[in-house]
Amino acid sequence: MSDLSVQREVTPSKGRYVIRSAEGESELTYSAVSSSLVIADHTEVAPGLESQGIGRKLLDALLADARAEGFKIVPLCPYVNAQRRKHPEWADLFQV
Repeated sequence: MSDLSVQREVTPSKGRYVIRSAEGESELTYSAVSSSLVIADHTEVAPGLESQGIGRKLLDALLADARAEGFKIVPLCPYVNAQRRKHPEWADLFQV
């Protein structure tokens, strides 16, 4: 899995973090409300790659960008929200 890199694709109102592999695309999508707020709305891991840390790798990229760019995340996606609840040290990155 270490050779699977996360790429960020951005449009004016939406974006996604994507990992491309032989199994397909895995992605975490978001909607940009403003330059300081994004809504993480969906995470999907390619079939065959479940339970291998792919979702977490996508989320880590979102969290790193939130820290670097100073935006907050609304965790609408069930996966992102579940991870947020498990990691209180991330509280400063979320708006709930």
